[in-house]
Amino acid sequence: MTQGHWFEPLADHLGTAYLRYSFTQGTEQEVDFLVDALGLEIGQRVLDVGCGPGRHALALAARGYVVVGIDIARRFIEIATERTPAGSKATFMRMDARDMPFRSEFDAAISLCQGAFGLVGPGDDVDVLSGMANALRPAGRVAVSAFSSYFCVRHPIDTGRFDITTGVHHENTTIKDEQGRDAAAELWTTCYTVRELTMLCELAGLRVNDVWSVSPGNYDRAAPSVEEPELLVVATRHS
Repeated sequence: MTQGHWFEPLADHLGTAYLRYSFTQGTEQEVDFLVDALGLEIGQRVLDVGCGPGRHALALAARGYVVVGIDIARRFIEIATERTPAGSKATFMRMDARDMPFRSEFDAAISLCQGAFGLVGPGDDVDVLSGMANALRPAGRVAVSAFSSYFCVRHPIDTGRFDITTGVHHENTTIKDEQGRDAAAELWTTCYTVRELTMLCELAGLRVNDVWSVSPGNYDRAAPSVEEPELLVVATRHS
């Protein structure tokens, strides 16, 4: 059963305005990079976990992949479905990423821009990864992005506070809706180190291939550093 989540009222307020934020503008570059990093072949099935309004899923479908996008926010699933062109190979459904039913159905799975992984809580992120691993066929691959603890320590954000005891960044900010109206918002995002991500992947049945430092719209094979806000993990399901 799909459970409620603190992010849902934010998604209700944001609506399509979510797609105006700068961090959403690099979709094409990110997808081009992921196609190569994951070794995707046209026609393969991809699961997009925490798909939001569907930007990565729709970009992948436009390239010839069969994509299923899931998100806990009903409003985002409605927007993704509305944005899906006739004949597209992308479909969307509302679902809690902590309780996915898929078993050996996909060639690859992604969770990007803290769409699910990193937003559900430190104790639940392994459930998200395990669900992604279970959804993969043997030797299938995942790509997961996470906020970097290194970056949060090196570059503190004025509107937030990074709790080093929990690894959670708590931010008080303002978000705008489709008409430009403001609403106060609180964001809780779990941040990780390379070692922590590697351990979580192993617990979930995934073998880490690579971990890179990235920023939205600038995915690259860059060694982990304190200068980029996210870490991108590529891992393979144990056979």
